[in-house]
Amino acid sequence: MRRVAKRMSETFSLGVLDLVPRLNDATAEQALQQSVTLAQHAEAWGYARYWTSEHHDMAELASASPEVLLSHIGARTTTIQLGSGAVLLPHYSPLKVAESFRLLAALYPGRIELGLGRAPGGGPHATMALSGNYLQHVSKLPESLAALTELLEDRYMYEDHPVTARPIPKLPLSLWMLGTNVKSAEFAARFGMGYVFGQFMSDADGTEAVRRYREGFIPSATMKEPEVMVAVSVLCAESETDALDWSRDMAERRKLLDGKEHSTEPNSSGTAVSNTNDEAVNDQNESVRHYAGTPEQVWARLQEVSRRLDTERLLLVTAGPDYERRLDSYRLLAERKTAILN
Repeated sequence: MRRVAKRMSETFSLGVLDLVPRLNDATAEQALQQSVTLAQHAEAWGYARYWTSEHHDMAELASASPEVLLSHIGARTTTIQLGSGAVLLPHYSPLKVAESFRLLAALYPGRIELGLGRAPGGGPHATMALSGNYLQHVSKLPESLAALTELLEDRYMYEDHPVTARPIPKLPLSLWMLGTNVKSAEFAARFGMGYVFGQFMSDADGTEAVRRYREGFIPSATMKEPEVMVAVSVLCAESETDALDWSRDMAERRKLLDGKEHSTEPNSSGTAVSNTNDEAVNDQNESVRHYAGTPEQVWARLQEVSRRLDTERLLLVTAGPDYERRLDSYRLLAERKTAILN
């Protein structure tokens, strides 16, 4: 019994959140192939899920359409869960989103997780070019979420006429809301979705948002109990010095790219690192956004997150000076988990 209890307290499922970064001036083709490689290795190493993001007109990132990349990744993997982190629903028709992800769910039964977000995903001009008045669309997000959930539960009506999102997969997909504040948590609770707290984009520790989500959760046809995931930025290396140096380099690289002292946008290495000076980068206790260190050190920080937010599901946003060291970071944490289980 003690052995089982220890395992429950020290282990949790690990997942990948891939922003598809173009590291070191890689082409879009090279970045996308590296995403395939990452997903395949993650599956072999025991990662539970591979999620990918949506960004528009951002030169350093190569994923504008999660559903297209997930279809490609699905054909090259066999068991790993596939999800969007996230489809930015204000830009789109709920019917189109439901159809696209039901098609994926029919192609890859039992593997599809639809994560939704409400951010613009790009600069103002790209946002306007994509869907027009974004603020107006965001104001209608409750209606869009209601329509999407009704479509996925086959009870949607348009002008008193039933409309079905087809194809209808035998195994339903799961629905999640990503966010960094109480508002997104309340949406997830209201519509009976899972909630993903984006710690890598937030200065908050998520406690209040997750509490409000759990307290307000209303069961839905697809989710009976509240489910929480947390997305965190990590960089793991054999030595603490390397991990901290690389994290510092990435923060500096982002400063050079955008000319700002502080950044909350994904950087060229594919992660949001809020620390923009040496002291903040090196002081892990003062940052809730980015964890850097050895496998043992990073694992300890992940344990803290898991316990604080009472979740057994973590998504890792991991970058590095190059693709090889990004892959190494994921490998080292997988090996750490295996060592604990054994």
